Amino acid sequence: MEIDPWDSKGVKNYKEICDKFGLDMIDHTKLPNPTHLHRRGIIFAHRDLDNVLNARKAGRPFGVLSGLMPSGQIHLGHKMVIDQAKWFQELGGDVTITVADLEAHATRGLSLEKCRKYAIEEYISNYAGMGLDPDKTSIYFQSERPIVQKLGFTLGTKTNLSEMEAIYGFSGKTSLAHVQSPLVQAGDIVHPQMDEYGGLRPIVVPVGIDQDPHIRLTRGMVSKTNWFNVNQNKNGNLTIGLSIQDNNQEIMGMRNDGGVDKNQRKMIIDKAVSAINKAGFNQINSNPKHGTIDIKDAIAENQNDIQYQLLNLERQLGGMGLMQPSSTYHQFAVGMTGGKMSSSQPETTMFLNDSMKNIEKKINSSFSGGQPTVEEHRAKGGNPDVDVAYQYLRYFFEEDDKELEKIREEYMSGQLLTGEIKAICIEKASEWMKKHHELKDQNQHLIKDFLN
Repeated sequence: MEIDPWDSKGVKNYKEICDKFGLDMIDHTKLPNPTHLHRRGIIFAHRDLDNVLNARKAGRPFGVLSGLMPSGQIHLGHKMVIDQAKWFQELGGDVTITVADLEAHATRGLSLEKCRKYAIEEYISNYAGMGLDPDKTSIYFQSERPIVQKLGFTLGTKTNLSEMEAIYGFSGKTSLAHVQSPLVQAGDIVHPQMDEYGGLRPIVVPVGIDQDPHIRLTRGMVSKTNWFNVNQNKNGNLTIGLSIQDNNQEIMGMRNDGGVDKNQRKMIIDKAVSAINKAGFNQINSNPKHGTIDIKDAIAENQNDIQYQLLNLERQLGGMGLMQPSSTYHQFAVGMTGGKMSSSQPETTMFLNDSMKNIEKKINSSFSGGQPTVEEHRAKGGNPDVDVAYQYLRYFFEEDDKELEKIREEYMSGQLLTGEIKAICIEKASEWMKKHHELKDQNQHLIKDFLN
């Protein structure tokens, strides 16, 4: 099973992907104010989302990082990501959106000028109508934020070509610009933790499952920069281990001859113990010689709180002090023709700039789960799981769960015909599009506020 962030082949078995790549399933009943995307299992998995939710519960800041590829028109699939960013923002998070102009230039051959034009006219102008708060949203271009590229190169020292090949399937024919682009994305993901962009806090990245390779790469590289490793031990408690690296050997008490400076090592261990105490834990046994600290009153669910304090300490000592990014994953919406939704194939998707006439035409010609004849449909019913009109109601246009279930039952029973469910979808889509276009037009003056 391969996942390609640049050429998704579509996914049929989400559970298999979760099992293979170690994703945790989301329980929407444990989320504050879950959206219809959560309630219906469309946003279905995560990595380390508890870190974000715990920060919110404790009143600590957290952030959301999303991105856009400025290489085509914005469609309904992109709307899902912004809806998620808006949800996190309403929970108290700040939103950072990267315009991946360097990646588009490297992987799709677009000029930076054309990328900027696409980004503003197609994406940011539509974001203005989607309800994001411009005071808590920052949109930037990769090419104009040097810290992103600097971090990409710094993190790149923690990986190699073999790992990149294993994660992305790169070969000898892959251009070096393409190889470099995931490192720039890693810089995008972690840079909001820099002091000038909000400081140390959990950052969550809502993505489709096809973007998970970027998350895995970034989490792996970030973990290798950390000076204090927090892991669960065989007793179920937590153990802290010092990570000796080229840039911290003297600080960690390593002498040039390979021996240990006991006084320096004790000082570092004492500082780490103080940081752990700040997190609320005090049943601690330390072993300066081996560079380990056992915390007997902490368990796995306390790991993030302890790591937060240790990352602050790492920064005080001169390290990067980066937190691994969290992520959430949503299922792909089906294309209008029943296959993959793609910007490069206009007949497969609904663009946010489509006219009402065009929207109606696309829905009427969309793939149906109905039977060949009315008589047969009345007798056997339709299949909502493959019916595009129903799926678009489920993903985008019907927020009332009871109403959606009513439509589903009537369609499956044969009471609701294919033409009738398409008519419902056209009505709901038209209502949403009309409202969106009105808000978009009203809020065009906010574009400059988003770009900062």
